[in-house]
Amino acid sequence: MEFNHIPVLLNETIEGLNIKENGIYADGTAGGGGHSSEILKHLTTGKLISIDRDPDAIQTLTKRFSKNENSIIIKGNFADIAELLKQRGVGRLDGVMLDIGVSSHQLDTAERGFSFHEDAPLDMRMSQSGTTAADLVNSLPFEELRRIIYTYGEEKFADSIAKGIVKAREEQRIETTLQLAEIIKQNVPQKVRREGHPARKTFQAIRIAVNDELGALNKGLDGAFEMLGSGGRLAVITFHSLEDRIVKQKMASWCKGCTCPKDFPVCVCGNKPKAKLVTRKPVCANGTELELNPRARSAKLRICEKI
Repeated sequence: MEFNHIPVLLNETIEGLNIKENGIYADGTAGGGGHSSEILKHLTTGKLISIDRDPDAIQTLTKRFSKNENSIIIKGNFADIAELLKQRGVGRLDGVMLDIGVSSHQLDTAERGFSFHEDAPLDMRMSQSGTTAADLVNSLPFEELRRIIYTYGEEKFADSIAKGIVKAREEQRIETTLQLAEIIKQNVPQKVRREGHPARKTFQAIRIAVNDELGALNKGLDGAFEMLGSGGRLAVITFHSLEDRIVKQKMASWCKGCTCPKDFPVCVCGNKPKAKLVTRKPVCANGTELELNPRARSAKLRICEKI
């Protein structure tokens, strides 16, 4: 299946990166190449390094950009962006973009096991390797399951859902997406079942745990910022509050100057801001984009520039 993904906040991201035609850029979560393709259009002698951990994405990127002399494609996790680039002799970057979270292709390809709408093996692995969602659901202790569902899914019924999962797996191993979705449904109040699919938050939480998405985001942000040269820009698109909070706090820490107590007459820490914000507030999709791509409704773009 072709790796299709409609790039979210495309124009805003490209404008915010302030692309130089001879610059060196990285798309750390290239997916189907929507953002990468637009960056490449702005380059003449510059280079774009497109990174993704999903083999389906790498296959699609190779097909799309193999004849483009400005394109370099790397299979890997954006969490390791600094290491991946240094290994290939890439120096300072003029810009990095990250589009965090699950892609439309991953959601829409039933056999990948991300969706609670179709029956498929309970997988959810972005890299298609390692521990599956079924492995976690069937092996984690109750307390860890509850913590994951509550923390990563911000699900207030995490306790009853985790208890339901533990009880169900004692009778039969949970192997498919619809099995899990039904267990979740049976362990939330009737009112919640009428307010949208009750499995959404729990599926999100388990997916984040399977792929260590928040850990990857923290490490990837630091690595991307490390690789930026002076004046280089980092643009990050997130889709839920946990991700956005990490990005907001990370950028704020880079932009912070003196950390001395306020009652100190002079600065003794010597700390200087390492970046400045390009977007004071997150950029969100406009009405036109939302009509074309409803999945953009929760997207937030934040951009900072390295000093």
